[in-house]
Amino acid sequence: MFASVTSVALVGIDPCPVRVEVHVGGGKEAFHVVGLPDTAVREAKERVRAAVLSSGYRFPFRRLTVNLAPAEIPKAGSAYDLPIALGVLAAAGLVPPAVTGVVALGELALDGGVRPARGGLGAGIVAAGLGRPCLLPPGSAAEAAVVGEAQVRVVRTLAEAVAVALGEAVPEEPPAPPPAAAGPAVDLAWVRGQPLARRALEVAAAGGHHLLLVGPPGAGKTMLARCLPGILPSLTPAEALEVARAWAAAGRPRPPGDEPPFRSPHHTATTAAVVGGGSGVPVPGELTLAHRGVLFLDELGEFPPYLLDALRQPIEEGWVHVARKGVSVRFPCEVQVVAATNPCPCGYAGDRLVACTCSPAGVARYRRRFSGPLLDRFDLQVVVSRLDPAELAGPEGEPSGAVQARVAAARRRQDARAGLNRSLSRRDLDALSFTTAADALLRAAAGRLALTARGWDRVRRVARTLADLAGSATVEEGHLAEALTLRVAA
Repeated sequence: MFASVTSVALVGIDPCPVRVEVHVGGGKEAFHVVGLPDTAVREAKERVRAAVLSSGYRFPFRRLTVNLAPAEIPKAGSAYDLPIALGVLAAAGLVPPAVTGVVALGELALDGGVRPARGGLGAGIVAAGLGRPCLLPPGSAAEAAVVGEAQVRVVRTLAEAVAVALGEAVPEEPPAPPPAAAGPAVDLAWVRGQPLARRALEVAAAGGHHLLLVGPPGAGKTMLARCLPGILPSLTPAEALEVARAWAAAGRPRPPGDEPPFRSPHHTATTAAVVGGGSGVPVPGELTLAHRGVLFLDELGEFPPYLLDALRQPIEEGWVHVARKGVSVRFPCEVQVVAATNPCPCGYAGDRLVACTCSPAGVARYRRRFSGPLLDRFDLQVVVSRLDPAELAGPEGEPSGAVQARVAAARRRQDARAGLNRSLSRRDLDALSFTTAADALLRAAAGRLALTARGWDRVRRVARTLADLAGSATVEEGHLAEALTLRVAA
């Protein structure tokens, strides 16, 4: 006898339907799980057997074969317990076949309870696509409920799952997501002084540019970086769902709200933790958790050079490919990188009050930790200096809401043209309108500042963003001059 129940596997951040096929045959008692299962999936047979018996059903002590198809996709975790149990009961004729007409996911306890498991959001997406009810435990149902078309059914036990699948019980509603926080976590109004850094932050938000902040300890670099999500445009529903899928693939619930994510990994994090990876099925790293948002690298000089160099290609392409034996996945990472660093090991090189205690060789070694190709990817590089007492005691600055309005207006101009300025190709840049004076200034600066081909294009992108903020259809000399200032200030 045969039965099949649908579940889900994550390939990168994309949910893929999995057919949990169960065959009950004659012969010596056995229970085999095939289809590239990991250890947790293979151990499902013990949990399923105990849960079925604890729920009051007879277990078919015959030859059971469970196939997780497609077989070429690795299967990991305990999420297949519930669909395997439903398939075993249906294939053995212990419950009507209609019990299989669902998408199911959940880990089984030995007493027949259903525990949360990774993949609830993916199960909701698959169920919505197939037009089937989705059986999930409470902890997984909350994340699936964000899929508006999904028919989420909360189940707490295996017996309840059978009754709900057969229409014999009315399931409870999935728990409502917690309310989103009102306003940005850190408001730009809290930043005193720093007009150049504030301007760079606005330009970075408007064009999606990467930003490097250089300055002594306590100058406000970290606070400035944490203000960036509050001035970025809110995520659209489609973008918010994409971000939630990335977080779900990492086994983390996405915080409520439509503010772009902000991730700040510690400098001791491994390459796999930042870029993505792990043993078995790869999972996203901090780079993907910051998708559509901000990746903040505080104390940039303390990160290992090999990790920083590993970020160069992904932040340029917007994707990171992670390959492991038997599987290769691609995670999205369209992020804005904001980095903060001290100018030297002691942090006070160039400070007007505290003398630097570093030797020239020590400063040189510190700066060699940042490769030229990495620094070349920062469109904006500005110095954040120590504040005067008058600035510290002065009034608050412009709030995030006012800056966000200008950023949103600049983004709308970009959307009407060719998309985010950060992503403009050379052909797109060549088609932009530059005044003769702006073009002449760029040519003169290219030789004086030793701009690379990448730097040439990045200066033009920033100049176009400045023109968008000013509402100008043409890039003028003043826009280009400011773009050069914001790039070479560090």
